Amino acid sequence: MQAQNDAHRWPPDHAGKSAVRSLPEWGLVAPRLFVERPHRTFLALSIPILGSLIAEPLTGLVDTAFVAQLGVDELAALGVGAMVLSAVFWAFAFLGVATQTRVAELLGAAQGDATGGPRAKAARMCWVAVALALLLGSGLALAGFLTAGAASRAMGASGAVADLSASYLRVRLTGAPGMLACFAAFGALRGAHDMRTPLWVAAGINAFNILLDPLLIFGFGPVPGFGVAGAAAASAVSQWMGAGWAAVAAVRRLGRPTAFDWHLARGLLSAGVDLFLRAACLNAFLLLGTRKATLSGASAGAVHQVVRSTWFFSALFLDSFAIAAQSLVAHFLGGAQPARAKRVAGVAVQWSVGAGAGIGLLMLACEPAVRQVYVPAAAAALFFTPWRIAAGLQPLSGVTFATDGVHFGSGDFAFLRNAVIAALAAGSLILLGVDSRSDAALETVWWAFAAWSGVRAALGALRVWPGFGRAPLATRDEA
Repeated sequence: MQAQNDAHRWPPDHAGKSAVRSLPEWGLVAPRLFVERPHRTFLALSIPILGSLIAEPLTGLVDTAFVAQLGVDELAALGVGAMVLSAVFWAFAFLGVATQTRVAELLGAAQGDATGGPRAKAARMCWVAVALALLLGSGLALAGFLTAGAASRAMGASGAVADLSASYLRVRLTGAPGMLACFAAFGALRGAHDMRTPLWVAAGINAFNILLDPLLIFGFGPVPGFGVAGAAAASAVSQWMGAGWAAVAAVRRLGRPTAFDWHLARGLLSAGVDLFLRAACLNAFLLLGTRKATLSGASAGAVHQVVRSTWFFSALFLDSFAIAAQSLVAHFLGGAQPARAKRVAGVAVQWSVGAGAGIGLLMLACEPAVRQVYVPAAAAALFFTPWRIAAGLQPLSGVTFATDGVHFGSGDFAFLRNAVIAALAAGSLILLGVDSRSDAALETVWWAFAAWSGVRAALGALRVWPGFGRAPLATRDEA
């Protein structure tokens, strides 16, 4: 009865006791609201996601601000450690992606199911995902402890920078189980269409990190300062705190599991193989593009860093729409409603392309200011064309992110892997032909980015409209 009443409120009152204690019902409210008011509901789901995505990189910015006061070696060590951790943690993002899809699908299947089986399985899936995350995170922490020095040297660090970055990695990776558990719990919460709790947890992690940073980096009273290792400890402790908070919230939302079924981990690991390969291909293209830009000279490398950083930041906005689409698509497919899942795809593409167009126009408007503030005078002549290509790519990136979210929701992980492999091949053909001595080298690098984005967008859209191959949205019949 509460869920029926909530369906007529906006936003739904899931802060009340009844809503909190019966989230399986709340898990059905957001999709029902989408049917009635698709654009309003979709935007309401996306905004909290954006907040949580933006909160995550803030931890790195806070650490950088404090560590910069220690000296050049410490700051360089932090940069090396952060780059290694970013690549490593990205490889384990499948824990959140696969959990979100499966939980949303099970809650969709719960419609009209009087046995409660799918709902109970969603609760078990959450616990298995968190347990698997803790297990994998522990293995990662052990491996990192043994290989931190080698990883630092592989990134080009030497001397004091290598020693400091290795220390940072070893301490920071003690929080790896908590970090991966956060991924899994966030996935479960988002699969239940609870986008606000991950936002509050992410904000709490950052707030706690800000409080711990000065204490552990510089010391105070009886607490000694640990330097760059203190920054790592602050992040690790904050991640463990966030993991506990998120896991408890997920249990409250989905209910306490009645059993623990390790067989459910098989599906997560199967998806993880495809998503790991996809992440590897994404990283390979981005690294190859950066290498080509760097080989073109310091000026080209500096401009590429500015343009690429802006592109990555804009991706957070587009990714928020993808995550919202993922949960809704999985829910509707779990309830055998592919027509509504396709409706989600259409709404997601509209919002994502619109946001991409707005970001692109904003980039063009801010072009003079960005050049003046971030681009060295000696590199100014190289800036304009790559910046404008990146701005023009934003609507296309909107198609890519929106359709990626749709395919994540349909569990079409093998297709996503293959699409990125095809994009990698197309973009790499251009990058490998770049003459680093040419004045147009950096411009060509960004045309390669355009080809890479275009292949992903085209394949992602065609998989939905009309739905080539064994497309999940094209092969299921409406119930």
